[in-house]
Amino acid sequence: MTIGGWIGFAFFALMILVGGLGIAFIWDNVPAQIVTTLATFLVIVGIFFGFRWYYANTASGQRALVDERSELNNGLDRIVTVYTADGDIIAQYEGQIDIEDNSGGYVVFDFEGKRYMYYNCFVESIADIA
Repeated sequence: MTIGGWIGFAFFALMILVGGLGIAFIWDNVPAQIVTTLATFLVIVGIFFGFRWYYANTASGQRALVDERSELNNGLDRIVTVYTADGDIIAQYEGQIDIEDNSGGYVVFDFEGKRYMYYNCFVESIADIA
């Protein structure tokens, strides 16, 4: 799970735990307290496995994991090729590269301690996400 996923799980688990145990201790009936406590823990376990399923089995969950790994490791192992409008190769870079998102008609990335900016070109990035 991502760091945000763990924080979300902890928040939901804490809220359910406080609510469930609060309800359990309001009742005077011991079997009802036991059942409520067990149900609370089963719901928390279910939420945990739901979060795990989301990050392991959905495309958006897997993208979140790759994005976080890229952010924490200062990029991914990539091959970046920069082309002119005619299709000629301007430059090619291979290694751990962090590409920034932008919508200004240019691409920015960091490679081996240097920042590269290319304007009015086409960029192909192939990342090793395995």
